[in-house]
Amino acid sequence: MGKLIYAAITSLDGYIEDRDGGFAWAMPDDEVHSCINHLQEDIGTFLLGRRMFQTLQVWEEFYGKTDLIKVMRDYATLWHGTDKVVFSKTLDEVSTSRTRIERVFDPEAIRRMKADADHDLSVGGAELGATALRAGLVDEIHLFISPVMVGGGKAALPEIKETRLDLLGQQHFGNGVVHLHYAVRNG
Repeated sequence: MGKLIYAAITSLDGYIEDRDGGFAWAMPDDEVHSCINHLQEDIGTFLLGRRMFQTLQVWEEFYGKTDLIKVMRDYATLWHGTDKVVFSKTLDEVSTSRTRIERVFDPEAIRRMKADADHDLSVGGAELGATALRAGLVDEIHLFISPVMVGGGKAALPEIKETRLDLLGQQHFGNGVVHLHYAVRNG
């Protein structure tokens, strides 16, 4: 059985995007990127909303390029080798490997995916992550908190009923980013 993991790079005040939709302030340095790569190694399937998929699909173009730094080559290899499910009502086709489109995010179908999985699953994007959290599907949360406050934008975590978490780990990086790892107490 696989776990469903939600991970996000967020500002200190809890946003993944600023008011203008920007996130340049969230770009990980090599040390943080290496940690994120390590977390992705056990993921067998990425569950992605359309916007997150369109942001990340550039990694397909990076796959196999030898002129990139190691952390980028490593992530491109992870991206290319991982199954991807894109939840979109408007996307008609995808050009990335191991990718399929689903029109509806069905919590019961995700529960079955988790039950049948040999590896963990990752849910990406604040809106899709919020849907999975509200459905009680998320088992772990990884937040990479950047040392910046952006004052508004898209929240990393949804408004949700009280949810208890257990701290599983924490790590700080030289650039001021702090990684917090929690287990979600579902039920």
